[in-house]
Amino acid sequence: MATNSDFQIISSLRFDPALPEAAARYSSCYPDPDKTPFYLLRYHQDRLLAAARDFQWNQAVEWLGQDLESFEHYLDASIPDRTKAWRLRIAVDHHGKAKVEVNPTAGMDSMGLFIPSLHPPSSQSAWCVYVDSVPTTPSKFTKHKTTARDEYTSARLRMGITSLADTSEVLVVNPEDEIMEGSITTPYLLRGHMWITPPLSSGGNQGTTRRYALSRGFCIEQSISRKDLVDGEPCWLSNGVRGFFRGQISLS
Repeated sequence: MATNSDFQIISSLRFDPALPEAAARYSSCYPDPDKTPFYLLRYHQDRLLAAARDFQWNQAVEWLGQDLESFEHYLDASIPDRTKAWRLRIAVDHHGKAKVEVNPTAGMDSMGLFIPSLHPPSSQSAWCVYVDSVPTTPSKFTKHKTTARDEYTSARLRMGITSLADTSEVLVVNPEDEIMEGSITTPYLLRGHMWITPPLSSGGNQGTTRRYALSRGFCIEQSISRKDLVDGEPCWLSNGVRGFFRGQISLS
């Protein structure tokens, strides 16, 4: 089992200069703050704080408990060019020491950052979504996003996914054959007339876009068994860098 010094809690989010203008148009359907270029900023701070509390990292709890304006100011210092979009990865250790890695990310239609009920399906090709062949045991390291991600990396490699730039995803399953989450996304499947996403009790983590989708009524929580998946069925995927995008289940 990993010790406190072996891992960090993390969250990845998007900086997008086009977001504030777009969010202002849909302020009733987008969570506060809606004037920041940091996507779902408060949700990222909340998820990090929840992880720090669960791991009983008191110094990290204290640092992450700062007001949101100060947290945003800290992230702002990492942005090399505010006219471009960036992928940020925030990592916090058990001493409350934080580090932000910043990398370029592809430009996109800012509408993709909002729940799908606010926009039609993108014309962009759907991601191929596989299902892992090896079960993952739920733990605090699946409940929270940390740098201890060997199980997720292994699931991706089993499906031949070797880069974050790949337009493929793999769904991880628990020992009861329930879908937990995607390796880097939250999945949403259509059942009847309702989009559903796996409940936290299946073992996945409280993703920021997942929280957004649930809070705005786009989906409900419902357990999803591997045997209920249909080859070729469409789905939605989401994460804190890419927003919401289409997928297609592949059981081959």
